Amino acid sequence: MRIGLAMALGLALLLLAGEAARAEDAAPRVIKVVAKKFDFTPSEIHIKKGEHVVIELTSTDRKHGFKVPELGIRVDVQPGATTKVDLTPQKVGKFAFACDIFCGDGHEDMTGTLIVDP
Repeated sequence: MRIGLAMALGLALLLLAGEAARAEDAAPRVIKVVAKKFDFTPSEIHIKKGEHVVIELTSTDRKHGFKVPELGIRVDVQPGATTKVDLTPQKVGKFAFACDIFCGDGHEDMTGTLIVDP
């Protein structure tokens, strides 16, 4: 009976270790994007189809917007705070993103591309 109990306990520990390893593998990749007057850095973001990512947006100067219309993304980016966008893209392509809160002359150049690779 002790051997059976020890085997059951050992099997349970192996299963828990496997679950923990899978959870660690499933952690999203974090992509940091900085917004400042008329610029996103980086202005080109590469993601694989089906890859779980979190885009962490910060602003160095003022309130900005981050909009990717084709993917249904729209958030405000406040200075001194981090705005997180959780994303697992299901379609391949190039998707334009832009600031949609007017931030002065040059605002129309505050754009970038999110590229979803196969």
